[in-house]
Amino acid sequence: MFLLPCFFYVEKYTLGSKIILGIFFAILIFMLLHFALKLLEMGYVLKYKKPYFVHFYFFLRKLNPHQNTVLKNQFKFYNKLQEKDKQYFEHRVASFINDKDFIGRDGIEITDEMKVLIASTAVMLTFGFRDYYIGLMNKIVVYPEKFYSKIKNEYHKGEFNPKLKALVISWADFKQGYHITQDNINLGIHEFVHAIHLNSLNERDISATIFSDSFKELTELLYKNKMIRDELLNSQYIRKYAFTNQFEFLAVIIENFIETPQEFKLQFPEVYVKIKQMLNFNFAGY
Repeated sequence: MFLLPCFFYVEKYTLGSKIILGIFFAILIFMLLHFALKLLEMGYVLKYKKPYFVHFYFFLRKLNPHQNTVLKNQFKFYNKLQEKDKQYFEHRVASFINDKDFIGRDGIEITDEMKVLIASTAVMLTFGFRDYYIGLMNKIVVYPEKFYSKIKNEYHKGEFNPKLKALVISWADFKQGYHITQDNINLGIHEFVHAIHLNSLNERDISATIFSDSFKELTELLYKNKMIRDELLNSQYIRKYAFTNQFEFLAVIIENFIETPQEFKLQFPEVYVKIKQMLNFNFAGY
């Protein structure tokens, strides 16, 4: 009379063991496949200097009608994209806005225009990246004009503070950067490049790795090639602020790359190729 209960518990235990074992092997197979895909992509990256894929989404976010109008009417880069890329770009702008806290200072009110244009700048620079969120940043602080920086005890138009995970900008100067489109001075691009650069040193995703490795290659190119180095130093095309340090150098030359790509390509083709590789920037006009 005790055999049936004992048999029942043995069967139940065996079934439970099979389920646990099945889950274990499923996880193990998933981990092995994930590792194998990582190795394959790393081989692809080493050969082609770009991710195997960039865009993969379960669904595409949309901006509200007013935000979408701002994007279409005020952000020229978006209008140069193919239709499919426009959908991806809008999705990334909407996702970026949702991910970051936008904070107004000195009485300025955060508007849809501010959110869309600031987010679009970040998305433009990372549109060739798979991970475009810039994880080192979680808030964007907007002042109406120049603001007093406690970091350097002077007035600034913009700065990136990695300790506070904050990008801080003057809205007036941000807008000026897009009002004049070919002077190679764009505050939004400049400050976001700082954020992306520092983020690439902290993150190890595929795009961050390509960005930081490509910058090392660019640094080595300039170190070994005195002629290019001297041409950059003596150029009227690259403004002198670029030679303050490596961070300012990268921010300034990417301003040039974005605003006047054809002139950049003509004057410094080797440097141009490295920046294009760094950003994985394969879009119309570049």
